[in-house]
Amino acid sequence: MTGTRQLHNIGRRRAYAIWATALAVYVLAVFHRTSLGVAGLIAADRFDINGSQLATFTVLQLAVYAAMQIPVGVMLDRFGSKALIVGGLIAMTVGQLWFSVTDSYGLALCARALLGAGDAMLFTSILRLIALWFLVRQAPVITQLTGMVGQMGAVAAAIPLSAALHAWGWTMTYASAAFLGVIAIVAILVVVKDSPYERGAVEKIKIRALRNSLGEIWRDPGTRLGLSVHFTTQFAPTVFALLWGYPFLVAGQGLTPGRASALLTWMTFVALFAGPTIGRWTSRYPYYRSVMALSVVGAISLVWAIVLARPTQSPLWLLIILVSVTGFGGPGSMIAFDLARSFHRSERYGRASGMVNMGGFIASLTTMALVGMILDRLAPGGPDTYTLDDFRVAMSSQFLLWGFGAWMIWRYRRHSLRRAARVPGAFEALRDGSTLLPGISRDRDDD
Repeated sequence: MTGTRQLHNIGRRRAYAIWATALAVYVLAVFHRTSLGVAGLIAADRFDINGSQLATFTVLQLAVYAAMQIPVGVMLDRFGSKALIVGGLIAMTVGQLWFSVTDSYGLALCARALLGAGDAMLFTSILRLIALWFLVRQAPVITQLTGMVGQMGAVAAAIPLSAALHAWGWTMTYASAAFLGVIAIVAILVVVKDSPYERGAVEKIKIRALRNSLGEIWRDPGTRLGLSVHFTTQFAPTVFALLWGYPFLVAGQGLTPGRASALLTWMTFVALFAGPTIGRWTSRYPYYRSVMALSVVGAISLVWAIVLARPTQSPLWLLIILVSVTGFGGPGSMIAFDLARSFHRSERYGRASGMVNMGGFIASLTTMALVGMILDRLAPGGPDTYTLDDFRVAMSSQFLLWGFGAWMIWRYRRHSLRRAARVPGAFEALRDGSTLLPGISRDRDDD
């Protein structure tokens, strides 16, 4: 930042130590977020609930996550990453511990809502650390690695968690998972520092000016472009992994539960390896980031169209292609935060990232609801009566959001380029491969 003394080197060992510690926290957050995936039947028995009530756990958790993004962005710019990460860990730890001991459905919902609120504080806080502690050319790849390595938490929430539930039981398993948060809090307090600069790029926001500040950030076409990219790329793998993928593969495509679980795990590994590739590409060609996002959306929608157009169940090789291509949506959604970084100074990055992060989760909740409502109408007898034809209609609702999102990306790409062209040197810097633009986002000389 101009006029601010730099105290620590960026992009070096200290930066990687801070990032690795924060990354471990994000892996834990994803583990907590997806920890109900393999425990659905046990939860239904423990709380004496039906399928719709079980799905409410996931929907409520994501709804709280999405609703918290703007408040979290404001607090992030005001208090910094370290405070928000610690606060998020405390909320998740308490929520998971509460979930481990209650046998009341209502109280369990409150616990999952608290877990969702804590989860909401973490990802954008880590992105802010990356933006401040790494070189411009490093940040896109580090961001991709953060999103993808974090998904290892979903892998840990599958087979290992299932084994723990059967060996230790409900309370001990979830209480042990909660205890990991205590260890993470200590690590964050010891290792993480908000900024390498003398002043931590924390903007002291007055309450009366908050509305104007948020309005300015929202009106920036770069914010809307980032939100559009996140909206369009992220929802397909999220909906597939958290709620409807398993029923689609088992009830619709006739796979065994074991094969369906293996495909969901495979999707996570595909995303893990795709992330660095997309990160390097977007770092090298920032002018074409939104084009890359559109290409990802086009590939996902094409494969889904082929699968859903088949009058019979798809062969296993085609389903492997389906989950593999769908897995690219996660890394594709990380492009959104790189776009936000290009169009905002670092002291506003928290609020901008919060707005961007809302996009994918709004789309995910909308899709979950649409698929559920269509299935309820076509198969009023419940999950035991779902057929391939029912899923063919219900999963086709994704095309509504892909089409709308692609239109938004194309629209705000043009608006963002026009804005960059109005600022001397910014458009040229973008074409030359820079992601921090003179007069727009460049507030430190680190590239």
